[in-house]
Amino acid sequence: MWYSVANDKIYDMSVDFVGLRLANPVFLASGTCGYGDELSDFLDMNALGGFVTKSITLKPRKGNPTPRIVETSSGMLNAIGLANVGLDCFVEEKLPMIEGLSTAVFVNVAGETIDDYVAVVERLAGEKGISGFELNISCPNVKHGGITFGTDPAQIEEITRAVKAASGDKPLMVKLTPAVTDIAVSAQAAVNGGADALSLVNTFTAMVIDIEDQRPVLANRTGGLSGPAIKPMAVYLVNRVFQAVGGQVPIMGLGGIATASDAVEFMIAGATTIAVGTATFAQPDCAMAIIEGIGQYCRKKGVSNIKEIVGCLQ
Repeated sequence: MWYSVANDKIYDMSVDFVGLRLANPVFLASGTCGYGDELSDFLDMNALGGFVTKSITLKPRKGNPTPRIVETSSGMLNAIGLANVGLDCFVEEKLPMIEGLSTAVFVNVAGETIDDYVAVVERLAGEKGISGFELNISCPNVKHGGITFGTDPAQIEEITRAVKAASGDKPLMVKLTPAVTDIAVSAQAAVNGGADALSLVNTFTAMVIDIEDQRPVLANRTGGLSGPAIKPMAVYLVNRVFQAVGGQVPIMGLGGIATASDAVEFMIAGATTIAVGTATFAQPDCAMAIIEGIGQYCRKKGVSNIKEIVGCLQ
């Protein structure tokens, strides 16, 4: 997407990401925009670079018992537990709406076993409305699957290879958990397994306690911390992964992005694209302001192409 600016200068906000030409680098993150229609009253979904759907599992999931969301200082804890409509309902009810969009749509895929992941991806690999897949191996709020795959490099490589083989010609992005000693090791394992891109970071496991009842607020006891509170850690981890594998695959950066300045930080650290999540709960259309703000930054810095700032950290 080309924008005209003063003095007849122009800057290009479009990005190339896993073989896709995107209008801009701004996505909405999985779990925060549903299946696309939930936020369509607040913003033009086609004006985004893309979005990632809520997780899809082979069978419908009710998720964890309530309460499963609680606000924290500069953030939010959630323990949704991958509640979703399931593969069949997604194909019948959600996919027709997605096929009407012109923006890139990645389907977040979750499961309890490798076979679960493969079955979902095999079923969706031929659907034209889907641009790619995000492999969710880093959810901290489920007892089976989820983060158990994402903390073991050998399992990361194994599940990535299996799902990549099922994805056909659609790109596969692997979502990394911060709950590891060295996230660069996880990143390399995903790349070795055939990942086309990486997204990071998922939430940090945390707890809030009701001091009157002396019990955890969340029914699940713990939840995933997101929002501005985690942004400095997420920026660091994106840069760590960029230094390790940035020459091999592109990165989608996320974790506490609420403003254009936040987004630019992630891109300077090494992210080709960024995803907005928790901020949409407070301001559903904030992605539009972020897109505009990134453009203003480019104009201010004399950047002619947005890719010039990716990984430019001194």
